[in-house]
Amino acid sequence: MSQPARHTVIDQWTARYATALQAALRMSQDEMAALIGVAKRTVAAWHERPAIVIRPELQRALDTAYERADESVKVRFARQLRADDRAEIEATHSGVSLTVAIAVVTSETDVLLVCRREDDPHGITWQFPAGIVKPGGNSRTVAIRETLAETGIHASVVRELGSRIHPITGVFCEYFLCLYLTGHVENRDTAENVDAVWIPRQRVNDFIPADRLYPPIQQALNEEP
Repeated sequence: MSQPARHTVIDQWTARYATALQAALRMSQDEMAALIGVAKRTVAAWHERPAIVIRPELQRALDTAYERADESVKVRFARQLRADDRAEIEATHSGVSLTVAIAVVTSETDVLLVCRREDDPHGITWQFPAGIVKPGGNSRTVAIRETLAETGIHASVVRELGSRIHPITGVFCEYFLCLYLTGHVENRDTAENVDAVWIPRQRVNDFIPADRLYPPIQQALNEEP
């Protein structure tokens, strides 16, 4: 297995991430507390309040614990985070409270796609880089950040392409046309994706059927670069 979780980057540790790391390490609350150098009640509080942001000195301790973990722990950590995201999607599937930011990143001739590792129950395999927007989060920031996290590509938002409730998944999606800035494409999230590639704009329907492609995306890809 080729370093699947090495590229999982936590910009800011929350209690949710910390408990996911605990689960990946297969540690009890006592063991996790000893590893990080806190009281057991602190770890217990993380489980009760997953949204809290952990104080700076513990941010560094969690960074160290993650960096020193072996590869199997990092794989489990990445999978735990993905499982949490999927659970959130399922919990809100009947409503529209969940928002996903989708980045349509283009160069002069190509567009960036990722290929999901597991078959999506809705039949979706090739997708644009995307990320869940947490309450209070900025969709534009999420689109750019997730593109970098998934593919190693730095991009900037050119304009918003629109938003909709996805006709297949039922999730509220916000689409952004983004411009490639720098970076070499690579599959940085191998726990979730099989590949990350540039494809010619005119071949997008070979990967994503036209009836599933949001029309403003097709229009944007048809424009002269």
